[in-house]
Amino acid sequence: MRVAAFTTDDSTDLEILDRSDPTPASGQAVVRVEAAALNHRDLWTIRDDRLERDDLPFVPGGDLAGTVVETGPDVSRVGDGDRVVLCPLESCGTCRFCREGPENMCEAYSSYDGAFAERALVDASRLVRLPDSVDVADAAALPIAYTTAYRMLKRGETAAGDRVFVPGATGGVGIAAVQLASLLGAETVGTSRSATKLERVAAAGLDHAIHSSDPDEIRDAVEEIGDVDVTINHLGGPYTRLGADVLRTNGAMVVCGRTAGRYPEIDARDLYFGHKRILGSTLGTQPDLERLVSFAADGRLEPVLADEYPIAEATRAVRAMDEREHVGKLLIRPQA
Repeated sequence: MRVAAFTTDDSTDLEILDRSDPTPASGQAVVRVEAAALNHRDLWTIRDDRLERDDLPFVPGGDLAGTVVETGPDVSRVGDGDRVVLCPLESCGTCRFCREGPENMCEAYSSYDGAFAERALVDASRLVRLPDSVDVADAAALPIAYTTAYRMLKRGETAAGDRVFVPGATGGVGIAAVQLASLLGAETVGTSRSATKLERVAAAGLDHAIHSSDPDEIRDAVEEIGDVDVTINHLGGPYTRLGADVLRTNGAMVVCGRTAGRYPEIDARDLYFGHKRILGSTLGTQPDLERLVSFAADGRLEPVLADEYPIAEATRAVRAMDEREHVGKLLIRPQA
C-alpha cells in the first residue's frame, strides 16, 4: 500500500512510500481509507518539533473514513464491509475522565495519526458506522474540526437564542462552529480578512460577517451588534482578549488553539468584574462524533468541503492548507 509520510524533521513535504498492508491484532481493524481530511495539527507535528528522528518516516492524518477490510480477534463492534469513520481520540481508559466522562479530558489524552494511507490500522472500538446516506467525504470532515467545535459549544453551554462570536470563522473549526451554533439555534458573528471567504461562510449560516482582522475594528463592530454569550476561540493571540472583551456578564470563551499566538494578554479587571469564564477544550468525544454523524444522516449538517487531492499530491494538499486560501476541509483521496 502507499502512504504519504514526513521523512525529515525540517520539511513539510510528504514523500509517497510503499509499505506492507497492516495486519490487525486483537481489538484492531484495517480500514481501506477512502477519504482523509487535513488539519493544521498535521503541520504542527513538524513545526513544533514533536517528532524525534526515530519517529521518521511519520504518516500524519487524524481524520479518515472508509470501509473495514479486516478485523482482528475480539472485535464485535464492526465487521468486514462496514462503512466507518474513525474517532481519532486516544485515551487511557482507566482515569476518572475515561470512567466518568468526558473522555476528551483523559489524563493521557492523545490522538490518532496515520490517515494519509491507502489502508489504516486502527482501534476497532473507535470506529463509528456510517449510514448509507452519509458520504465518506462528508464523514472524513467531521472527527477533528467538527467534534472540536461541537464540544466547545457544549462547554460554553450554548443554547438557542444565544449570540456566538467566532473570530476566524473561515477556518476548519471556525466554519464548523458557525454551522453547529446555527443548528443549535444560536445567532452567529464571524470575522475574516477575506470578503470572498465570508461570503462562503454566510452561505453556510453566518448571521453577521465582519470583514477585518484588526482586533480594535472587530471589537467595535461586535459591540454594535450586541453582547456575546459564547466566544469560540481557535486562534489565540490578540483574539483572546478580544473574545473576552465582547462577552456579556458571565459569558464564556472556549479556547482550542493558538495559531495567532500562544501567550495572549487578558484584562484581568474586566474578567473578574464581568464574572467571565475562560475554558480550554480539546477535540470531542466519540458520542459527539456519533451525534454529528446523525446530524449529517438526517440532513441537518452538511460539512463544507473545499478540494480533493489524490495521495500522490499530498504535498500539494498540505501546501494549500498552509496558504489558507480555501474555505472548508481539504481531503486526500487515497484510492483515487
